[in-house]
Amino acid sequence: MTDRYRTLLQRIDTWFARAMAKHGDVIPCRAGCTACCHGPFDISPADAELLREGLAALPAKERAEVRVRGELLLTRMQELAPEWGAPWDVSELGEEGFDRVAEALGDEPCPLLGDDGRCRVYEHRPLVCRLIGLPMLTDLGETLENACPIQDQFPGYPELPGVPFDYAAFATEEVAVLAATPGPETTIAAIAAED
Repeated sequence: MTDRYRTLLQRIDTWFARAMAKHGDVIPCRAGCTACCHGPFDISPADAELLREGLAALPAKERAEVRVRGELLLTRMQELAPEWGAPWDVSELGEEGFDRVAEALGDEPCPLLGDDGRCRVYEHRPLVCRLIGLPMLTDLGETLENACPIQDQFPGYPELPGVPFDYAAFATEEVAVLAATPGPETTIAAIAAED
């Protein structure tokens, strides 16, 4: 399933690359920018599978650092939601509950973020990490807003028009991939903390 999901994610990467080629002087997204790499994120079972693959490829020492960071973030999350625990199924906490936890921990760095400001598993990063940074104009006529938390610091960036994307076909394939991928919607921290 990972290959099918990776192929799906490549559509997002291609979309982003085209926008960078056209508007790269305005878009600040670069290796080392960590503005969107903070706070707990919910991820799909397919993202979890992809992350596990990326984490398994890390050197043992680096993997151990990620595990400790994941465990620390899970501890902070459980302090805010004592009723929540393994397997860290986001649906058990509910959307409102998870949003409350995510907001309270919005400044916490992602466990996958290296000291150099780079994602340790960049090629295996979840869908949410690939979507932040550009407004998307879907073929359904909707605009998904740019979620970059620092966009107002860059002239012209907040005003970028939605970048066209064939969202309907993407969503159909995503639903099929998720239906074939077992596991709960969880968090990056939960996957990072796994043995």
